[in-house]
Amino acid sequence: MNLLQIKNNLALQEKLASEYVLGTLKGGARRRFEAWMKQDAALRQVVGRWEAHLVPMAEFTQAVAAPASIWPALEKRLKLKPTEDRWAYWRNLREDLAFWRGLGMFSTTVAVVLISVMLNKQVDQPAAPQNNYVATLSDDKAQAIAVITGDSKRGQLQIRMVTAQNIAADKSLELWAVGKDGKVKSLGLVADKGIITLPMPANMTADSVPLLAVTLEPKGGSGNPEKPSGPIIFKGNWVQI
Repeated sequence: MNLLQIKNNLALQEKLASEYVLGTLKGGARRRFEAWMKQDAALRQVVGRWEAHLVPMAEFTQAVAAPASIWPALEKRLKLKPTEDRWAYWRNLREDLAFWRGLGMFSTTVAVVLISVMLNKQVDQPAAPQNNYVATLSDDKAQAIAVITGDSKRGQLQIRMVTAQNIAADKSLELWAVGKDGKVKSLGLVADKGIITLPMPANMTADSVPLLAVTLEPKGGSGNPEKPSGPIIFKGNWVQI
């Protein structure tokens, strides 16, 4: 059988086209038919008509689960070596996600421990700061941006930018204390890099101020010490050591 014979036999065209669309035309016959379609536009139109008739019927059929023997047969046919544990990748992925979530929750505690160690090393120095509060401020990608320590004895906040920020000349970074009642209070402007010291309010405890946040404001700040005008770009919990 060749293409010329099919072109002269309309009934045969319909028969082969229907079998091709249904999937019952297999092996070498199917490959030959596909080659003929590439050469003959009329034959492609016949196949198109059958697809228009039969393909919509698939919407009314129910999904059928493949037999369990399908995958071993495919692996053997494609000469694929079965893995010892099919779920190892996903199990490891879940463990990794749990690790990073735990690491994010643990970051503030790590900062507390580090600062405590630093203070213990300075125990013989009578003028050592009493850093009994700390916050690690992170952005929306959980990247640490700044570490803030509070010295209640001296009434000072020290803001250390661990990740420098590129702030436009007409913008400023402003630090806010977010109260337990939801009210906010400006603590002052902070630099986009390096270290800066600000006054620490006397009542700035972890109970009264559970959160610190930095917003991006117009040059000089929001203008209202109780209401930021720009978006929060990083924040963190204020905890007691």
